[in-house]
Amino acid sequence: MFIRILNSEMELATGCTEPGAVALTAAEAGQALRKAGVDKAEEITVNASINIIKNAMSAGIPGTDYEGMDYAAAIGALGGDPVYLLEVMNHVPRETVEAAAALVKAGKVRVKVAQVPQKLYIEVIAKGGGHTGRAIVRDLHTNVVLVEQDGAATLDKRDTDTAAAGDSDVVSPEQIASFLTVRSIWDYCTKELDPMNDPIDIIRSAVKVNSVISDEGLSKEYGLAIGRNLDLNCRKGLMTRDLTTNSMIAAAAGADARMAGAPVSVVANSGSGNQGITATMPVVAAARWLDIDEPTMLRAVTLSNLIAIRIKSKFGRLSNLCGATVAGTGAACGITYLLGGGYHEICCAIQNMVGNVTGMVCDGAKADCALKISTCVNAACQAAAMGTRGVRVQSTDGIVEENVERTLDNFAILSTHGTSDSVILDLMLNKEHAPDAE
Repeated sequence: MFIRILNSEMELATGCTEPGAVALTAAEAGQALRKAGVDKAEEITVNASINIIKNAMSAGIPGTDYEGMDYAAAIGALGGDPVYLLEVMNHVPRETVEAAAALVKAGKVRVKVAQVPQKLYIEVIAKGGGHTGRAIVRDLHTNVVLVEQDGAATLDKRDTDTAAAGDSDVVSPEQIASFLTVRSIWDYCTKELDPMNDPIDIIRSAVKVNSVISDEGLSKEYGLAIGRNLDLNCRKGLMTRDLTTNSMIAAAAGADARMAGAPVSVVANSGSGNQGITATMPVVAAARWLDIDEPTMLRAVTLSNLIAIRIKSKFGRLSNLCGATVAGTGAACGITYLLGGGYHEICCAIQNMVGNVTGMVCDGAKADCALKISTCVNAACQAAAMGTRGVRVQSTDGIVEENVERTLDNFAILSTHGTSDSVILDLMLNKEHAPDAE
């Protein structure tokens, strides 16, 4: 089940996952149009949830100078093959990309807010030659629930449970939330996992692939070049090159490249490439700094990613709060383990992260995501150092509770119910004082 969850929640993606999901949805609609005998779409409408629009409107399109979901939709509809999922834009010829850009500039691609309850919802309608292709992705970035050709459904899974749809190995957020606990994750990663022989290929891929995009981010002035400038600050003597700074550099550089649309893949976590980078690269950088052996490093990376997945299962795929805080909490656990901490110490690290960076807002996917990531990684290293010494934010403070699971549940409530004073005060006044299971 642990491996099923890893394979379900971690996947290859190129560029920001929200434009990728838009391109995938558009590719399904465009393919339906082509099956009706129309070579290319002449008009495209995208109806998407607020969270999708927020995260897609300023993100770079891989391999191009364009950004935004209108370009992603046009590229997907004109030349995308749905078989490539979130890497769909990787396989579109340059001339098709330019034809898609011309369609956008001609005002033939419209984006509208969909009035739906789902936070992750994309509908693309492609029209041309008197025919119509329509597709819907919902709940998960690659969960295609409807494809229509001229109003006739060729695929309809709208009434099918996500986890049971088709023969995929998708594990629902509800299943994840009921199965994963901090304790079970710790026991699995430190006692049951054989990192060199068990089928955790997605973790090995995360280390390899996310290291490549991190290096890419250091090679050029992508976006705000947060990682590159942190590295420069070290070389100028403005900052100390240490475990914390190296971890910040590794994560921020990957996000720099990704948000600028570098045509380099990333292994995402819980539908977010930035979260995949943040849950993986600080731990990898810390392991390299500490000269940790590969099996231990793989255990730590697995621990980090599973903690992030556990939090996200209740936090929500998309949220008004920044996902880097979630992935950074995972990284804090992985780094605590590398520093010699046990179960109690990683619980302390989690309490420290929730007491620190909770409330960072998500104002869309864009270049300064790398800046927020560097902040969360800095906090993760501090939380880990404190946690390793058994120092933690106490249950008398804020939304932190004595039991780490309750603290994480409170964190999730802020994500789903908002950060108003009334919500926060309600959490503070209704704490349970049950301790963690040792």
